[in-house]
Amino acid sequence: MADLDAKGLLDVLGVAAVVVDSAGRIVLWSPQAEGLFGYRAEEALGQYVARLIVDEEHRAEAVRLFGEVLRHGTTWAGTFPVRHKDGSAREVEFRNMRLTDDLGGLYALGIAADRSAVDRVETGLALSDRLVSQSPIGLAVLDTELRYVLVNPALERFNGIPAAHHLGRLPSEVLTGVDTGPAEAAARQVLATGVPRLGVQVLGSVPGDPGGERAWSVSFYRLEAAGGRVLGVATWVVDVTERHRADAAADRSRRRLALVADASARVGTTLEVERTAGELASVVVPALADVAAVDVLDAVLSPHRPGGPGHGPALFRALAVAAEHETEALPAADRPGSVALYGEDRLVTRCVRTGRPVLVPRVGPADLARIARDPEAAERLARAGVHSYLAVPLISRGEVLGALDLKRDRNPLPFDADDVLLAVELAARAAVGIDNARWHQSVRNAAVTLQRSLLPGEPPARPGLEVAARYQPAQASSGVGGDWYDVIALPRDRTALVVGDVMGSGIDAAATMGGLRTATRAFADLDLPPEQVLRHLDRITVAPEHSIATCLFAVHDPARGRCRIANAGHLPPVRLPAAGPAELVPVATGVPLGVGGGAFRTTGVPFLPDDRLVLYTDGLIETRDAPIDERLALLVRLVEETRGLPLEESCDRLLRELRRPGAPDDVALLIARSTR
Repeated sequence: MADLDAKGLLDVLGVAAVVVDSAGRIVLWSPQAEGLFGYRAEEALGQYVARLIVDEEHRAEAVRLFGEVLRHGTTWAGTFPVRHKDGSAREVEFRNMRLTDDLGGLYALGIAADRSAVDRVETGLALSDRLVSQSPIGLAVLDTELRYVLVNPALERFNGIPAAHHLGRLPSEVLTGVDTGPAEAAARQVLATGVPRLGVQVLGSVPGDPGGERAWSVSFYRLEAAGGRVLGVATWVVDVTERHRADAAADRSRRRLALVADASARVGTTLEVERTAGELASVVVPALADVAAVDVLDAVLSPHRPGGPGHGPALFRALAVAAEHETEALPAADRPGSVALYGEDRLVTRCVRTGRPVLVPRVGPADLARIARDPEAAERLARAGVHSYLAVPLISRGEVLGALDLKRDRNPLPFDADDVLLAVELAARAAVGIDNARWHQSVRNAAVTLQRSLLPGEPPARPGLEVAARYQPAQASSGVGGDWYDVIALPRDRTALVVGDVMGSGIDAAATMGGLRTATRAFADLDLPPEQVLRHLDRITVAPEHSIATCLFAVHDPARGRCRIANAGHLPPVRLPAAGPAELVPVATGVPLGVGGGAFRTTGVPFLPDDRLVLYTDGLIETRDAPIDERLALLVRLVEETRGLPLEESCDRLLRELRRPGAPDDVALLIARSTR
């Protein structure tokens, strides 16, 4: 077929024209006849055609057929054996017809071609026709305006439209459910450059399959006639829907695995219920939902945690809400921290009562009334365009804690079964974090309650002394308990100032602290020197069941204007003289209480009117990213800056400047000022 493109059909066949008069003499001999029969025009003209090119055995038949054409004017077509000039025999395809001139003379025109050449062309055309009609690949020809000229049956099936409805139309006019823009742009580029384009992906739906998205791989090459004239564009189309869906499913699986991995890294980073809920909401938006809310049953956060009924309304506490964009679905959700009662008919109530997901792929007006807290919220959800809803329970250790509530208003796809599985997986991981945070928060609250109950109340008024104190628990339950301060009245208007820190945390550390504080007060009542008080505390603390603790014990004597200080492994106090810079007091440091066998010494320092003494625990200054010397220097500088401030304000200033958010340790702070 390449010869056809280059030379044209008549050239490929080598069609010869011969005209014979009524007497059988040759009167016209075309150049192609020379190639077909071997005789030049001057050798053939005037010769009897039957004698020149027909063997004697076939001559009678040739004369008979010639006579019928001249007498009756009939047309004869068929294959006839002829003799070439070189003596060889050939089968030639003839088409003979009668001609009449203006004088009434009769002639016979013979159109002839070599039979083997005709067979080759017929075979090529037949193969081409079957290649187009029987190909499983969609084939089409578009003209230079990109209108359909030819469409094969396979493309008819792909498009679900008869071939006749294609012809003369642009692809965009035929395939209204398909985004044909990329394909048409590629076809125009091929028309302009002649460079083929392969594998252009086209997506859309067709009349035969309006419900599902299909995918095709479309390729183009330019068609040119002899001489290079552009005829149009040929295109072949392969339906790759299954591969596209498999790729999409694989990509979706990869994204879901990435989302689960992201949730594993981001959800439950702290032991805070609200923080964990917020992390869950931020992970699922927008990867899974346009709007997400995390709500827990209010009874779950109750200290007593009474078991809720398995039916009836449910009281929820909103923990977090998140959205991908500004939407009226946000104000329709419960504000974090608020409590809302949802009736038994509400979908989120059904979710927590049954412990099973609730899926509404396509939300209708009746569904919105069962999703929203009230009619106004339902109207907001409708205006936001919420069209799909999913609620999954938060379950940990067999207990339903609450629900993850998901909505879609911008993502056009409804929630499906795969989304349910993913949401359940994410909710399960988050539920463990929320449950852990809930238990830790409960333990922390118990430890803080015990700790505060064991600390003194408002420091008592003492002669010649003004005192302010603070206790702040750690943000994490693992750091709560063990720090204490005390102000103890002694004979002769003296006052003992104490700060201490029990190593460890939680209820055990708080209980140990309470015992040490009680023992310290008992030994102080004996009016013992500071070093002896610490020696007795060390002796009772060294038992295996007790913890190690640090302690600073100071006795203020207003009559002498001095403080006597003994230290058991504690950080040094800061003294701010009325006339002089703030400084760390160079007290002798003994071993911590509970180590045993240590020697303690008492250091005396001046403590004149308007002097200040700052006692504190390590939670005030220690951090993971700064050396202790730098933090002590910062403390001294800040104490200097509080000169002249009331003691209460000084406490607040030091805590504000030195305490960091999420501090992992609790802190006790005591500031004393000598008065006249």
